[in-house]
Amino acid sequence: MLATKAVGRNASALKYDLLTVMGAFALAQEKGRQVLVLRLMTLITARYNWARDELAVGQREIARLWMVDERTVKREMAKLRAMGWLRVKRQGARGRVSEYSLAIERILEDSRDRWGDVGPDFEQRLSGSEPDEKIVPLPIKGKIPAPDLTDDSDWGLAKAILHEEDPALYAAWFAALERRERAGGRLVLGAPTRFHASYVAGHLGARLLRVCRGVDAGIDEVQVIA
Repeated sequence: MLATKAVGRNASALKYDLLTVMGAFALAQEKGRQVLVLRLMTLITARYNWARDELAVGQREIARLWMVDERTVKREMAKLRAMGWLRVKRQGARGRVSEYSLAIERILEDSRDRWGDVGPDFEQRLSGSEPDEKIVPLPIKGKIPAPDLTDDSDWGLAKAILHEEDPALYAAWFAALERRERAGGRLVLGAPTRFHASYVAGHLGARLLRVCRGVDAGIDEVQVIA
């Protein structure tokens, strides 16, 4: 199961994953529920303190962000508490706004049915499971040499670990991948064909991300393209 607090090395991934499942959940709901979840997502993006698990915003400010009146804010926040997605940490009083925490574990549980619709690699990451099917390496003609250990780039180090873990799997699927670019926490790798890229992303994505994160904690996404 995905961690339920956005701190530490996987904080960035948790934020994106949580917003993804909230959006996927909302799109499967009726219009009123869609708007409610969209409003919460906007509020989280704008004002939620991930490190402290704290949402402390006045009704007037929320109303301005949502383009509604304060009565609507009060009603919508009550609905979110009733759903179990928001919890009151400290009740507001004169001169002090209410403080809420985000019930991440409840959001994940409510959206579980949509994880697979995002993608099998996404579902595996959130459930903490490895792929069920046995991955059979393709037969490779000739001997695939071990990666160059003098390459100390993020992908160079990751390739060395992948080779050490399973030389046959490395030769079949990872050796041909080339580093294309790094944009923040996203590492982009190039595959020789669209099928190769699709197979690695769908069947080996969790392993690939785990190893890349192991050599560079700043990597929160590995994209494989043709």
